[in-house]
Amino acid sequence: MGAKNNESLDYLSVFLTGIPGLQVQHQWLSIPFFTMYLVAIVGNSIIMAAVQADPALHEPMYLFLSMLAATEVGVSLSTLPTVMGILWFDARQIDFDGCLAQMFFIHTFSCMESGILLAMSYDRFVAIYNPLRYTAILTLPRIMCMGLSITLKSVILMAPLAILLRKLPYCNTNVLSHSYCLHSDLIQLPCADTKLNSILGLVIVLATFGLDSLLIMVSYLLILSTVLGIASGEGRWKALNTCGSHICAVLLYYVPMIGVSVMHRAAKHASPLVHTLMSSIYLFVPPMLNPVIYSVKTKPIQQGIVTLFSCKRELL
Repeated sequence: MGAKNNESLDYLSVFLTGIPGLQVQHQWLSIPFFTMYLVAIVGNSIIMAAVQADPALHEPMYLFLSMLAATEVGVSLSTLPTVMGILWFDARQIDFDGCLAQMFFIHTFSCMESGILLAMSYDRFVAIYNPLRYTAILTLPRIMCMGLSITLKSVILMAPLAILLRKLPYCNTNVLSHSYCLHSDLIQLPCADTKLNSILGLVIVLATFGLDSLLIMVSYLLILSTVLGIASGEGRWKALNTCGSHICAVLLYYVPMIGVSVMHRAAKHASPLVHTLMSSIYLFVPPMLNPVIYSVKTKPIQQGIVTLFSCKRELL
């Protein structure tokens, strides 16, 4: 097959794949998928609005939670057009630059989410290790600088992946294995050596998700060490209880990610449906469940949501 050069990439199309073996049920499957998107986008938007509206939530923990909610809205909005387009209209075709843009946003928001989870673990460590200086250490300018640093780091690391893919020649058949564009899929398409892309992708994964997860583990080891030094059993439980929602968020994020990685390497010959379901769990479930978990387990968030809707009623 002939390769398309860079000049003809403007006319190159990529074909996405729906849910393998269940194409006939796409209309019915659109209901749970749309529900997940709705819960994720509305739930996280409510959390952001509650944190902004309630002065009692203008604390480091809740400001980081608002950042996490924003990234999860970003992840959901990045995949929504193609996923729902396939399920509703069987719209599988996407132009190459649109596919690269979607890949960039999915990976950038995912990288930001990992960085914010690390910042939240640092927040919990400071709150437990040095509670008297908690607000003095995590001031609003420092929190904003941390958020900006996480954003810039994610953009700077992910941009080269799209740029390098843009420079490669492509064959005439470009079918991806998901209903959205991922780097692991796109590097299978070029009619050229993609070793540099693969190495860069691995380095970025290790420098972001790998390092972030390691530092989160270190943070919780330090937290555990600090908690064990608390004399009162009630004090130990109270300190650990403040970490419950964050631990759930970390597990929701990293366990599916590890599962996807294991499936790609150790179960390459598994059913395409299994690979699709694992990737879908990784991208769709954390944004949907995190606002539910924080709303149920965190009383100040519950009160903030009540305050938000009370203010809305008063305005009406």
